[in-house]
Amino acid sequence: MSAVLSRTVNGACPHDCPDTCAMQVTVENERVVRIVGRQDHPSTHGALCTKVSRYAERTYHPDRLLHPLRRVSRKDEAPRFERVSWAEALADIAARLKAIAARDPQAIQPYSYAGTMGLLQGEAMAGRFFNKLGAARLDRTICAMAGGNAMLEAYGGKIGMHYRHFAGSQLILIWGSNAITSNLHFWTFAQAAKRNGARLICIDPRRTETAEKCHQHIALLPGTDGALALGLMHELIQHDWLDHDYLRQHVDGFEELRAKALAWPPECTAAECGITADEVRELARVYATTKPAAIRLNYGMQRVRGGGNAVRLIAMLPCLTGAWRHESGGLLLSGSGWFAPFKRADLERPELLAGRTPRTVNMSTIGDDLLREANPAFGPRIEALIVYNSNPVAVAPESRKVVAGFQRSDLLTVVLEHFMTDTADLADYVLPATTQLEHLDVHTTYGHTDVLMNHPAIAPLGEAKPNTQIFRELAAAMGFDDPCLADTDEQMADQAFTPEIDMALLRRDGIHPLPLPEAPFANGAFRTPSGKAQAGGCDYVPNYESVRSNPELAARYPLAMISPPARNFMNSTFANVESLRQAEGEPLLEMHPDDAAARGLQDGKLVAAFNDRGRYVCRLRISLRARAGVVHGLGVWWRKQGVQGTNVNELTHQRLTDIGAAPAFYDCLVEVAAA
Repeated sequence: MSAVLSRTVNGACPHDCPDTCAMQVTVENERVVRIVGRQDHPSTHGALCTKVSRYAERTYHPDRLLHPLRRVSRKDEAPRFERVSWAEALADIAARLKAIAARDPQAIQPYSYAGTMGLLQGEAMAGRFFNKLGAARLDRTICAMAGGNAMLEAYGGKIGMHYRHFAGSQLILIWGSNAITSNLHFWTFAQAAKRNGARLICIDPRRTETAEKCHQHIALLPGTDGALALGLMHELIQHDWLDHDYLRQHVDGFEELRAKALAWPPECTAAECGITADEVRELARVYATTKPAAIRLNYGMQRVRGGGNAVRLIAMLPCLTGAWRHESGGLLLSGSGWFAPFKRADLERPELLAGRTPRTVNMSTIGDDLLREANPAFGPRIEALIVYNSNPVAVAPESRKVVAGFQRSDLLTVVLEHFMTDTADLADYVLPATTQLEHLDVHTTYGHTDVLMNHPAIAPLGEAKPNTQIFRELAAAMGFDDPCLADTDEQMADQAFTPEIDMALLRRDGIHPLPLPEAPFANGAFRTPSGKAQAGGCDYVPNYESVRSNPELAARYPLAMISPPARNFMNSTFANVESLRQAEGEPLLEMHPDDAAARGLQDGKLVAAFNDRGRYVCRLRISLRARAGVVHGLGVWWRKQGVQGTNVNELTHQRLTDIGAAPAFYDCLVEVAAA
């Protein structure tokens, strides 16, 4: 019997989650046999979510793409591909890109997001390639731009509390977050606080798994979070539950905000939010009188028209009460702004633009933009699309238009992927990319404040290549000879940070903490030009589509629909991993019993949710997770996994948020009938 050759490798979770877990990968005879969270990382503390603990299953999936493929069918028929060599694929892609670039390189559009959050396999070599080419830029808005830009306006950066300090809070408002599903390690700190006597309150339209575990659930209507924040401020002002000294020293614009808040008494707030006036009064009292009080704000509540302003308003609450004075008081939406040592420009090399200023396309309007003809305002028609780290046909809003755009016969589409996703099905070329177990990467995070390094555990399977290598080889095929386009991943890792990050230590340990203050805003020192939080200029902005803001539309489509993520998926990632798909079941629409009874609908039957944009057929689950008047289209399933080849984004629209020009996925009216 041959000996088993075993080793362990330090890694990092690559996915779009604030936890950015430190992983330990066990390899036996060059095959990954076990993936666990590292015990020595304070935020991970040995635990991985169900999804990432199955990462080896994803890497060794029988449907894994291992060779370059070229389309041989039309885009409006069932997809058929043939295997080609890397040399043949890259030569043809380069030739076609050169021809387009000779007319106008802005007709070449990159499209990527957070399939990996790694700094190298994300936008490092890709950024260099597209800058050299002069291609159009992409405004990466699809997840967090409304809330992120709101925090920039309020605090001067995406900065906030430390994860571990939530364990010392006596009150935690979990606002717009299903932490058990999407923020597991924050939840462990919240549970520690609960065991120490803290009160947990969940604010969310849906009665999530997290809401069930909290002391109280406030089920407000989608898009009314800003109104609730103003209603709470009204009570703080009326009862003088204010830290006047903190406001005087560390907040600009409070008098303007005060006048707006006084227009939102509890009865008015309750009517707008669909809750009771007593809920408003009691929440304000508990928040004001419990010390320390913390808010875990997440991105669910900013995916509506007024999402940016809502984040700004909520961010003012700990400033009004002086909650920031305590390390376990304050707020966290994202901590990504703490990573000042990261040198994005050194990775992406904007100097390769050589003075050019290409147009920028918003990724959230890609459906409209792919169908747009050349015009003076927009520029040239998009002739080529290079997609990596994203599955836009499944995840972008108003997907009927997205599909129509991708089906254009004159559009060159190149997709870097692990599997034949909905987007890969509509590609001209599909290029096999490595998974996190097969390449080097470095990671910052938006939850904790540690830099992590991911070492490759195994060699790439088949002919798969890292994104960095694919863009290096594509650059060479284009004839680009700038030395930085040949930099190795190791070299780029060394270029990613200022000397504040000790790369030798990071390589050795895989973890490098940032030295940061424990109570960051106890004495103000916000990152705004004045050093003060900015309370002026924000207000409640109602939804595009709601019973109150658009009664004519609501007469036809009276149900508000939100599309929160399925528990066992990460956006559309993991939707094809068999064990996770079995755990999730099938695409579902959750509906309150009263709404189902009014429509004569039965639990477990197929229903059609529809509006002017499209129709989505799935299974009905009658559930008290839904409040009356609101339905939940759980996502994001691949379209081809749906009953009629669609998913919930058939119903969402491409209109953008008030701040950050982000998508308003949860700002959507529908009607539901038996299918």
